[in-house]
Amino acid sequence: MKCGGIFDVASKEKKISELEKEVLNPTFWDDQKKAKKTINELNVLKSWTIPFNEISKNFKDLKEFFIEAQKAKDESLINDIILEIQNLEKKLSDLEVKKMLSHELDPSSCFLSINAGAGGTESCDWALMLSRMYERYANKKGFKVSIIDKVDGEVAGIKSITYKFEKEFAYGYCKSEKGVHRLVRISPFDASKRRHTSFASVDVTPIIAEDVEIEIRPQDIRVDTFRASGAGGQHVNVTDSAVRITHMPTKIIVTCQSERSQVQNKQTCLEMLKSKLYEKQIFEREETISKIGGEKKKIEWGSQIRSYVFQPYTLVKDSRTKVETSNAAGVLDGDIDIFVEAYLKEFS
Repeated sequence: MKCGGIFDVASKEKKISELEKEVLNPTFWDDQKKAKKTINELNVLKSWTIPFNEISKNFKDLKEFFIEAQKAKDESLINDIILEIQNLEKKLSDLEVKKMLSHELDPSSCFLSINAGAGGTESCDWALMLSRMYERYANKKGFKVSIIDKVDGEVAGIKSITYKFEKEFAYGYCKSEKGVHRLVRISPFDASKRRHTSFASVDVTPIIAEDVEIEIRPQDIRVDTFRASGAGGQHVNVTDSAVRITHMPTKIIVTCQSERSQVQNKQTCLEMLKSKLYEKQIFEREETISKIGGEKKKIEWGSQIRSYVFQPYTLVKDSRTKVETSNAAGVLDGDIDIFVEAYLKEFS
């Protein structure tokens, strides 16, 4: 556990101490934007130091228990302690992976969007499967999950969905998923039980801080309103509350229908647009689009970042890192860390 230097814990704790003194200043909240920025910085720093200190303390305690268990020759207790040590090693490994999230956008929360490709019902069903996979992954990571926009398929599945994942480093963990995902399986919608290939694209955008200045000129956007889709019955939305904003210079389109209020949906759309424009600026400034997220490609053959094969064999393989696993069911249950970590190791 002599790895505090790797994570630079000492300097982080020193900075935390300085920021906490600022927070205690009576005039701290006079400047709301600056205060929120300080709080965010404090939370990011603590997201490193708190888990590391907990791991260090637990390891020290287990070491003492282990010595006592050996003296007492208590095999059952020794085995329990070994299991706990293995759990701590996994937590430490997770912290090491987090250390790879060094880009300025990585600590951000994010929007994650899924869009069905060509293929009708098959692709819509595949988009739904991916949405469940990412919801489960987000829940395992402790993200706060909310649905910003959703369009159901005509027969089954979904045409598109946009999530908001809120937690430090949500973007850093999810950015590896940006690209086209390919599914090969026997179609449950084909009476002849033929093998089908389906595509869906995933886009991930960091949610930027409120104090970041991005100019969105009124003349550069087109705002369209439409009736939000709902469950029907007494809950059906009969007002044109859903909002779609098109940024004319860049052709970026954002949509929101999660709120009953058109004003709130428009505000969320502007937040998404602002985030996408800021990300675009960062990519252009650094000229390293492929390193951060990969080029935007068409949803067609040859452009997938990952393949999920269920027939004639079971395999999930990432085309960028070459990492693969036969546990396809586990992957669709949200166990995608193997791909996320491999991506961070190769491209961070």
